[in-house]
Amino acid sequence: MHARSALFDVYGDHLRGRGSRAPVAGLVHLLEPVGIQPPAVRTAISRMVAQGWLEPVHLPAGRGYRATDRAIRWLDDAGARVYRRDEQSWDGHWQLALVEPPPDRAARARLRADLAFVGYAEVAPQAWISPYQRAELAEVLQRAGTTARVVRADDISPSPVDAWDLDALDAAYRAFMAYADRLLGGGEQTDDPDRTAFAARFQLVHEWRKFLFTDPGLPAELLPAGWSGHAAAELFTSEATRLKPAADRYVARCLD
Repeated sequence: MHARSALFDVYGDHLRGRGSRAPVAGLVHLLEPVGIQPPAVRTAISRMVAQGWLEPVHLPAGRGYRATDRAIRWLDDAGARVYRRDEQSWDGHWQLALVEPPPDRAARARLRADLAFVGYAEVAPQAWISPYQRAELAEVLQRAGTTARVVRADDISPSPVDAWDLDALDAAYRAFMAYADRLLGGGEQTDDPDRTAFAARFQLVHEWRKFLFTDPGLPAELLPAGWSGHAAAELFTSEATRLKPAADRYVARCLD
């Protein structure tokens, strides 16, 4: 687990109800149970400040950092997708974005990653498709310094579903369920059950959050029968909910 991605998890899953801010000492304490060392935390904070994700603030407990407005928008969108709060119905139409590629190679690579993150797949050079109209598309294009023509397609033959590797994604969901069983199946007693619950939930959410980058959130009509993502989502929701009260108590101890 990298310190930068762990900090995104902390701000997205634990600090949105606390003003999206925390003292450095509190961040260090929160990441210690999942094996992130203090120097790595401080280095990751510095990089996230330079990248525009965090900004320094003065807090009663000392120097701290707040998520920027840009980070808060990203975290809220990611949180809605992690906890499946924005499930949509599909009207049977496709959204096709004909993207003007940026001239810079690094910008093109970032654009490809960002388009995949918000749920698009490339069906032809510079032609990206999604079953839904994605509100995030405008910001993705603006960040890349480019534009796109967006077309609403009534019918595409053959179906563009194979633009996503659903077999690999189904296998990833089955692997997640096996991982969750190993992570949560110990049931051993510890001196600090709240800390143990926090660490278990943190790692569970961290692994589940990876599907933000691979699962486009296709409607049920486009998914194969026996789709493992449904069972995996039920397992994640159940266990994350069960562990949350104890995890919240540990967060309060670290930050208050």
